[in-house]
Amino acid sequence: MKFAHLADTHLGYRQYGLFEREKDFYEVFDKVIDKIIEENVDFVIHSGDLFETARPSPMALLTFQKGLLKLKGAGIPMYAIAGNHDVVMRKGSIPPHVIFKKLGLKVISNINPTYMQGDIFIAGLPYYPASHGKALKSKLAELSEKANKHDKSILVLHQGIDQYFKFNYELELGEIPDNFNYYALGHIHKYVNDAYGKGRLVYPGSGEIWKTSELADYRVNGKGFVVVDLQDSKPVIKRIKIDIPREFIERELNYNDLESGIAGIKETIRDFDKKPILKLTIRDVESDTGGVYEIIQDELGDLALMIRPTFIMAGEEYEIIEVESKKLGPEQLLESQLDEYGDEVTNLAVDLYHLLSKDKVDESQELINQYFDEHYPMDFDDIEFKTEKVQKEEPPEEKEDIQVTFDKEVSQ
Repeated sequence: MKFAHLADTHLGYRQYGLFEREKDFYEVFDKVIDKIIEENVDFVIHSGDLFETARPSPMALLTFQKGLLKLKGAGIPMYAIAGNHDVVMRKGSIPPHVIFKKLGLKVISNINPTYMQGDIFIAGLPYYPASHGKALKSKLAELSEKANKHDKSILVLHQGIDQYFKFNYELELGEIPDNFNYYALGHIHKYVNDAYGKGRLVYPGSGEIWKTSELADYRVNGKGFVVVDLQDSKPVIKRIKIDIPREFIERELNYNDLESGIAGIKETIRDFDKKPILKLTIRDVESDTGGVYEIIQDELGDLALMIRPTFIMAGEEYEIIEVESKKLGPEQLLESQLDEYGDEVTNLAVDLYHLLSKDKVDESQELINQYFDEHYPMDFDDIEFKTEKVQKEEPPEEKEDIQVTFDKEVSQ
């Protein structure tokens, strides 16, 4: 039995605020769906971040609906979980995936964490923030116990693992159950295919370039998805690369040889079907960077969708490289300041930073409530209430007040 495994399609992402980039993500998704059908798989697994946000645009919803209906017409069901981008943290809220249940999408959730596809046991969970690690590990243990009853099993998660994530991971590798045949992971945008337990652990990577930091992996592994043959207990994995619609061009130019450097870029991109994104580093700049930027825009602006320049002033190259190597982002600063309070508090702070930076105030409050429910539960069944009458001296007319006292202390 064969299945396709993809993740991190981020439908609706408008990179750099450009609608052209949003359309690129839709185009890649359409290509992926067509290629999946061409591969004649039995089913599809999407491991989270199907959409860029939990409130996708109409165009993002329509693009996914079109792809889902294509799969349905080919008799190929799809299983999906919510990732950190398309999950909704508030209690009682539902991810956008549920809109498509009547069209055949099988949503893997906390309510329905398991399915059977033929003789294959499919289990999974939506994204859990690091501050809810205790609950995540508990649920993974439950799924692992159920997997023991099946010869073939797949675990679907959207989590960062310490071995592949430098910062802000939610799980250590050894905390993942080791009795599944295939681990369908999402969240990391680079391609990972490693042995784990009795099977393979795979991040298929994102379908498009979501950040320029992904370019190094893209040059080696491309973008796309995987097709997995689970006919035997050991999965056989085939990488399927998808051409992205628009190129990202990285070039280093020297200020003293700017003219020839620009001419070389022109020659490279002149015949591209779509205008590329240019990521330029201009070294040894000896004049106003604004003037250099104007030259670049005048010469290349009509040939590129966007130009992202970095200027290194003459004599500053080594100093800048040293500073960059020691640079701390907001997450690392939080971690360094809260280290004495332990991982759980630090993880909560980082999770709140990510939510509040996106103005998700309600979801931040819900995250705090869930954290305290999990770590400092207050069981009112264990509290005995009694009442006593208290007389007030004022006013003259005596009235009875009811005062509630606790027989047991409630501690945090």
